[in-house]
Amino acid sequence: MSTLGPVAVIFDLDGTLVDSEPNYFEAGRQILAEQGVTDYTLADHERYVGISTQETLERWKERYGLRASLDELLAETNRRYLELARAATRVYPEMRKFVELLAGEGVSMAVASGSSSEAIEAILAGTGLGSWFTTVVSAQEVAHGKPAPDIFLEAARRLDTSPADCVVLEDSAPGSAAAHAAGMRCIAIPYVAAQADDPAFATAGLLVRGGQAEFTARAAFDWLVGSAAASS
Repeated sequence: MSTLGPVAVIFDLDGTLVDSEPNYFEAGRQILAEQGVTDYTLADHERYVGISTQETLERWKERYGLRASLDELLAETNRRYLELARAATRVYPEMRKFVELLAGEGVSMAVASGSSSEAIEAILAGTGLGSWFTTVVSAQEVAHGKPAPDIFLEAARRLDTSPADCVVLEDSAPGSAAAHAAGMRCIAIPYVAAQADDPAFATAGLLVRGGQAEFTARAAFDWLVGSAAASS
């Protein structure tokens, strides 16, 4: 067993491991523009950070009165997103370091994301992260997306780990709420720094208020070591 004890670490993907939100924004902007919604902004997009693609589209249909079916919208959004993701998706450098630190300790890791399984696999393969993550859960595989705990509980089940021994890394308020509901500790790195005061983030064991600009692999690792020592 490593110095971290019997811990498993579950990573959200978009906005946590990789800076993919710009690709989601652009894919969504294109879809909405074709449906006659031409004033969709980055500020609008930030409302949907942490929510699954399918749920985002359900909300868009209601908000914008989109004519296309949910299945058509989902297929087209995923197609456009995959084109953009394969062209360029950046891994946050300190997140890559953190993954490597955990791997060096033999820590079990998983990705649990609101993206489609195809999008997750494409990003992990394209960024070279795939070898570290053999356990991957998409929101499409569980009954309820974040802030429900389903996706994290399924990740724990696949890792054969107790939820109490899992630590989640999340950039969104719904994701932090989901980790808390799952009975897991959480390292929260808000993608939208202005949302750091959201009550959902208050449940995190470690809140990096400045987001990715403030996150360091060493500080997160040291927190995990301290957390393991405190619980032993």
